[in-house]
Amino acid sequence: MKRRVGILGGTFDPIHCGHLDLAAAVQQGVGLTSLLVIPANIPPHRPTPSASSFHRFAMTAIAVAARPGWQASDLELVQPSPSYTDATLTRLHRDGFSASDLYFVIGADAFADIRSWKNYPAILDRTNFAVVSRPGSPVQALRQRLPELAVRMKEPPGREQIQGVSIFLIDAPTADVSSTAIRQRRQAGQTITGLVPPGVEQHIEQHGLYRSISPDTPHDQRPMDPAAGRLHGQS
Repeated sequence: MKRRVGILGGTFDPIHCGHLDLAAAVQQGVGLTSLLVIPANIPPHRPTPSASSFHRFAMTAIAVAARPGWQASDLELVQPSPSYTDATLTRLHRDGFSASDLYFVIGADAFADIRSWKNYPAILDRTNFAVVSRPGSPVQALRQRLPELAVRMKEPPGREQIQGVSIFLIDAPTADVSSTAIRQRRQAGQTITGLVPPGVEQHIEQHGLYRSISPDTPHDQRPMDPAAGRLHGQS
């Protein structure tokens, strides 16, 4: 059987159940043989992450630990440059993965902005895209939103053999949650139970992530970044 390697990238600040639902839908829809979950180091289209790369990688590893074939990857975290998908695909190609081996997992809301990505439209030839519906962003709307790409858009292939690369549209339910909302709930002292995997919630609680830090907060009560070996505040 030909390998089908999923790529799920993101800031993961924090990783949440919506991210996992995306990957699970693609795994079922296209028959992924494995999945790389890659936290970004310097996200080019988003603000600087609130949590450190150490914590974001740790939460990602916790989230995928119980899922066979899923692996947290530091491919982007070890690079000092902005985490462009095009550069990540270049590294994967150099490691021996062909474009047809790869399936970039993405929500329909994010894919709607694909025209703004570096090296568009050539990036569409470097991997398959597996696009999943998100609350308020059904995949069916993408043909009207991106009419020039409609000819590339197909139903999920299941386990059938395919030639070349395509944009696969997968209509599946995904949790209505965002990393921004989770951070806001933490800052407001509200529960995030059910929005992130239990192990991720435990990590966030144990390390005091995403709490509001005032100038008067004692330093010994501020969250610690083990990677940096020092105490720091979270924005």
